[in-house]
Amino acid sequence: MESGIGLPYAPENWPKPGDTWRWKVGPRITGKGTFLDRYLYPPKHLPGLSNTETLRKGTAFRSRLSLERYIRLAFPDADSILPVYTSDEDPMDANVSDIMVCKAGNDKCGSLMPPPSETEPMPCDICCSEPSFCTDCSCILCCKSISVEHEGYSYVKCEAVASEGRVCGHVAHINCALRAYMAGTVGGSIGLDAEYYCRRCDARKDLVPHVNRFLEICKTVEYQGDVEKILNLGICVLRGSQRVDAKELLNCIESTVIKLKCGTSLEDLWNDDTPTIWSDFSESGEGKDNDDAVQSLQDVTPIEPMPFNHEAEMHKLEEEIREVLKALREAQESEYQIAEVRLHAQKECLGDLYRQLEEEKSELSRRVSGSDADSLMTNVLKRLDQIRKEVTKLKEMEEVAKGFGRTPKGILEEYFHLTIEE
Repeated sequence: MESGIGLPYAPENWPKPGDTWRWKVGPRITGKGTFLDRYLYPPKHLPGLSNTETLRKGTAFRSRLSLERYIRLAFPDADSILPVYTSDEDPMDANVSDIMVCKAGNDKCGSLMPPPSETEPMPCDICCSEPSFCTDCSCILCCKSISVEHEGYSYVKCEAVASEGRVCGHVAHINCALRAYMAGTVGGSIGLDAEYYCRRCDARKDLVPHVNRFLEICKTVEYQGDVEKILNLGICVLRGSQRVDAKELLNCIESTVIKLKCGTSLEDLWNDDTPTIWSDFSESGEGKDNDDAVQSLQDVTPIEPMPFNHEAEMHKLEEEIREVLKALREAQESEYQIAEVRLHAQKECLGDLYRQLEEEKSELSRRVSGSDADSLMTNVLKRLDQIRKEVTKLKEMEEVAKGFGRTPKGILEEYFHLTIEE
């Protein structure tokens, strides 16, 4: 992701004195340690291929072949100055036998998949500068690699134009964005409505078209658990939205999930002829007016939930509640046993102190004067102070009468040796 101007990586003073070219390298490297993506940016005033206009802003040559083709067409007289390289000598020749490597070590990174994107991503000075962070496949929120499984439903890519015609290009797990309140419907100052907020460039992206792809994706998935996982993610994204299209899409997804939970097979689910809004939404197209898309959604009857076995569901709920109460009773019994042992131990400690105090007082009563009497008096006073501290400790331990959940953390850790996680 480094860039610069002029020599030694780009021409200077060509084709005219003062003309300076720019260069840049991308994030990918070869097995030999050389950069795979290398670009040359010509001066803006150079002619286009038609010789009737200048090159467009941001034009870049991505290979030696494209650069040579341009020079031969735009500057026919320059043939004699073009160097001839072998594949080993050519600094812009990509050796197809080299192994391309992602910065994050992800062998399924999108940057390794040809052809390269026509729109160059815009690197940032924070995450992209990290040696193990890849703009193409590292989540901007958790820095872990995204998954392209099931057509990459689980992540979103920011395609907003950042500057100089380059897109932001950063990606994020949708689950990470939901947990960070950067996706879905979020109130407050951020104000999202079934949208994604990019932390890198502050751009917003509509997630309804992204979720709308989920049905077609699910048709290619073999396992019901994966289908439910995909659809549940769509529910999380759309829940709470005030948009009509998002509400209709949410209703359709929830109805589909209900049918799955009621025993409908995947084959029967996809062969169902009941009209849904999935296809109508995708056919409305992003280029059409929003009013047309909303109207198409309102004209469609969503899937109605299928009836289910009421008694079986109630029995299942009863079993769940029984297990919860059983676990609660066991937890309470465990707490009771811990409290019983520690409180009785503290009582025995105080009993020992009281017995020692009685013995010392009895000994003191037999010594009227002398140094021994003074020493015994000191011991008695120390014992009384020790007893007062242990009595105070017992009173604090008795706070467990309110339950461990309401007992101060410090008491549980110091007196009952329980580690309380935040």
